[in-house]
Amino acid sequence: MINPNDLPPTYLHSEIQNGPAQISINDFNLWYGKSQALHNINLPVLQHQITSFIGPSGCGKSTLLRSINRLNDLIDNVTVGGDIRVGERSVYERHIDVTALRKRIGMVFQKSNPFPMSIYENVCYPLRISGITHKPTLDEAVETSLRASALWDEVKDRLKRSALDLSGGQQQRLCIARAIAGNPEVLLMDEPCSALDPISTAKIEELILEMRGKFTVVIVTHSMSQASRVSDQTAFFYLGRLIEAGATKTIFAHAHSKETQDYVSGRFG
Repeated sequence: MINPNDLPPTYLHSEIQNGPAQISINDFNLWYGKSQALHNINLPVLQHQITSFIGPSGCGKSTLLRSINRLNDLIDNVTVGGDIRVGERSVYERHIDVTALRKRIGMVFQKSNPFPMSIYENVCYPLRISGITHKPTLDEAVETSLRASALWDEVKDRLKRSALDLSGGQQQRLCIARAIAGNPEVLLMDEPCSALDPISTAKIEELILEMRGKFTVVIVTHSMSQASRVSDQTAFFYLGRLIEAGATKTIFAHAHSKETQDYVSGRFG
């Protein structure tokens, strides 16, 4: 069994070191009880680009993703060290409003999770919890978000119907619409296509590509082909450590470390 301490130090390619970072992860460690899940992660996530986190199951990529908006706070016996900054602010500063933080950072989960309410109310939910009640404003946000998620034409005549009546792929696109309705700075996506059929997956990938330049997107994926298709930057994790990060085309064609080369070529994982 490989000891995490025997892995090479993190290699960051120049393009990821020199770009404008929206998220800065600095010397970040995380423990579940006495078990360390993340080891000294240092990674800039570039602004308005799409970054994929890849690596075998259990390597820490979803744990790191959920640390960015502090969802791991909901798990007992989690402790962290180091820092994660979104913009100029640490997400772990003492008096931060975690609810306000999560408004800045949208989240789309592996399994679609529409609320048991209408399509309309699902999309405008982030605005309502921000205190916005002006109906023309809500109407505009709902239409804009549903158009951005390529769902408007399919649901515009049944906005008052339950979101639970939608197909799985439609529900996931609805969750994306809900996540972007509040105009977040960052959108986190935890394996958003893993439960979908190929046609729905293709639609979600098209949406992700359309977000380039509008949002800073971080996506966890087990699919090497998906990472190569949709992401500008790719970060490879193994045994709770960041092994290598850089432009996706560099990671897939000219990886620096043997571990990265073996993983993206399918020799392990």
